[in-house]
Amino acid sequence: MTTASVYLSGEWKTSSGTKTFQAHNPATGETVGDQYPVSNWADMEQALQSAADCDLITRDWAGDRFADLLEAYASQLENRAEEIVEQANLETALPVSPRLKDAEFPRTLAQLRSAAQAARSGEWAMPVIDDANNIRSMYRSIGPVFVIGPNNFPLAFNGISGGDFAAAVAAGNPVIAKAHPAHPGTTRLMAECLVNSLMAVNFPANFIQLIYDIAPEEGLKAIRDSRIAAVGFTGSQKAGVAIKAAADKAGKPVYVEMSSINPVFVLPGTLAEKSEAFADEFTGSCLMGSGQFCTNPGLVILPPGEEAKKWIELVRDRFAAAKTGPLLTEGVKDSLLDSIRNLVEGGAELLTGGHAAKEVSCAAQNTLLAVDAEKFLADSDLFQQEAFGNCSLIVTTSDASQMAAIAQSLEGQLTGCVYLTDQPEDEAIYQQLEPVLRRRVGRLLNNKMPTGVAVSPAMNHGGPFPATGHPGFTAVGIPASIRRFSMLECYDNVPEHRLPEALRNA
Repeated sequence: MTTASVYLSGEWKTSSGTKTFQAHNPATGETVGDQYPVSNWADMEQALQSAADCDLITRDWAGDRFADLLEAYASQLENRAEEIVEQANLETALPVSPRLKDAEFPRTLAQLRSAAQAARSGEWAMPVIDDANNIRSMYRSIGPVFVIGPNNFPLAFNGISGGDFAAAVAAGNPVIAKAHPAHPGTTRLMAECLVNSLMAVNFPANFIQLIYDIAPEEGLKAIRDSRIAAVGFTGSQKAGVAIKAAADKAGKPVYVEMSSINPVFVLPGTLAEKSEAFADEFTGSCLMGSGQFCTNPGLVILPPGEEAKKWIELVRDRFAAAKTGPLLTEGVKDSLLDSIRNLVEGGAELLTGGHAAKEVSCAAQNTLLAVDAEKFLADSDLFQQEAFGNCSLIVTTSDASQMAAIAQSLEGQLTGCVYLTDQPEDEAIYQQLEPVLRRRVGRLLNNKMPTGVAVSPAMNHGGPFPATGHPGFTAVGIPASIRRFSMLECYDNVPEHRLPEALRNA
């Protein structure tokens, strides 16, 4: 069986690693395609040195050059769209339509082209000229960026094509990309498009490095290496915390997007006026993609009363009746089932699901749990652990004031939602709840599920720890996401002919 090549030092080559792996189709359990190498330190050493060498060449290039690359790459991907989408479907079992072809692939292209536009305009760099003191400053490239992609978005968050990648390149940085073992073939196809794009726009062939997997200790060693300037990661809290610790110890910026349960607070008017519609909306959001979204609504806080009890029954019936979809990997399934067991053992009531599903090779039953506010507040650390997948925990309250207490107990989250009406009772509760919730979440929503993350310059796909490693930055939303992978450079009394073009008076 063929073992795929890694892309290092400007060429496709045989990995020095001795271990290999294969992707699996989670719907069928069958292996997919070639074997892929697990890189060792020799591979990573090549990647680090090649990226550092390339940075010396490209670090002062104008933004137009990086825009040309990103635009050429988007066009190359477009030319191979059908092949890429088909491979992603085989490796992840995510549906071609409406997910991969109609949503994620167009999003990927839009991100690359939006990053190109920002690189070309240069406005992201925020140049400042103080003529009175002859001091000037702007954001510029920081150096090689290590981008580590997740399992759940094979295109739009992939280490070789996603938002972190696009932002790092737009800022002018070489990239070392690590694929996710769940979809290596998809990553390889896109990397082939990228290599062709490098040649098409006369870029150094070693501007990009690609490995498919690496032992955790070797990856952390690379993060601590002085040749890595910054790190972008999307994935589990366990891995993200280890990556953050390694980067923090080395004193370098690291942007980790980790776990989030995305609380949804439901005020009385919503259940009184549109209980059925809200049950449909919540179920659709929670079970979309088998719940494998970082913005999946994993915690729902209900007001006291009979309407809440009726709504729980509506949602339980919908969860039980809904078709079970595949989870991305056996590891995702095992982690989800472990989390459900922990919640039940901690005192949550299992309303439906809770076990492995038999109709799909790698799947869990749609799961709904419930706990009262008193138990939640007594052990909030336990009850707000992420159960990544098609699962959600409902918290029932006996008094509306418990909502603010629950919000106060929450860890940092990517999102927080409040469903309410214009009724005075709802507005009064909201005014108490919002100031507390606002400090806990990166994105606050009213009457809208959190699942979608629009590609908008106003978007914040971030939040306080442990949702991410830093509450001041976003993984989605250009130009803000670009500045993560830059450094602020100041020029004091430097003659104009020695300044970057953006800082010259002309």
